[in-house]
Amino acid sequence: MRKKIVAGNWKMNGTQEEGQKLTSEIVNMVKDERISDVTVVLNPPFVHASNVKKLIGGVDNIFLGGQNCSDKASGAYTGETSASILASFGATYVIIGHSERREYFAESNEQLTEKVKLALENGLTPIFCCGEPLEIREAGTHEAYVKDQLTESLFGLSEEDFAKIVIAYEPIWAIGTGKTASSDQAQEMHAAIRAHLASKYGEKIAEGTSILYGGSCKPDNAPEIFSKPDVDGGLIGGASLKSRDFVDIIKSF
Repeated sequence: MRKKIVAGNWKMNGTQEEGQKLTSEIVNMVKDERISDVTVVLNPPFVHASNVKKLIGGVDNIFLGGQNCSDKASGAYTGETSASILASFGATYVIIGHSERREYFAESNEQLTEKVKLALENGLTPIFCCGEPLEIREAGTHEAYVKDQLTESLFGLSEEDFAKIVIAYEPIWAIGTGKTASSDQAQEMHAAIRAHLASKYGEKIAEGTSILYGGSCKPDNAPEIFSKPDVDGGLIGGASLKSRDFVDIIKSF
C-alpha cells in the first residue's frame, strides 16, 4: 500500500519561539489522539531544524524535512544549504521544485534534476512538486504541462531511485488565492500523473508512488480530497501553521 503522507510547509514563517510552540503542539496532539497510520513531515525554515528534530524525537511517524536544497554538493555558495547539511541535521525529506521556487528564483527543470540526485545521494526523500499556473489550466494544456515537468526533471532516474520519490501536485492557481481545485479536478490530475509515471516506470512503481495534493487544503475540504483513490495526502501551506487545523487535516484520512 502507498504511504499516506501529510507534509507541512511553513515557508518563511515562525520565530524560534513560535516554531517550538507549533511543533510541540503538533507532537502532543499526534500522540494524544493516537495518530499512527499517517506519515507526518514538518518542513520548517532551515534554522529551526535542530529544535524541530529534538521535539519530534519520540514520535515514530513524524519526520523533519527541508523546504529546499542546493543543486550543488558544497562550496562557495553563500546562503545555500546542501542536501548533506540538511541530512546531517536529521532531515529525511526535502521539498524540491515548489512553485514559489520555480517562479521567484527561476529554478529550471535541469537544476531540479540535480537537486533530486543530491537529495537521493544523501538519503533524503524528495517531495517533488509539479503543477500549472492559471493560464495553462484555462488553455486546457495542464496535463501536458505537468507531464513535461515530470519528464524533464525525473525521467532520467533509474527505477530504483524513482521508487523513492514522492510527488506533490500543486495547482498554482489555487495556492494562497483561496481557490481550491475540486476533488474531481484533483483526482483527474493525480490519475493522469500516475498514468504518466506508469508509461515510463511501469504499473508497479506508479502504483507505489505517493502523490500529494497541494493547493489550499484545509480541514473542511481535506476529507473529500483525500477520499479520492489517487490522492495520497497533502502538502499543506497556510494551514500547517495552525496546529489544530494541521492535525485535523492529518486525521482526514
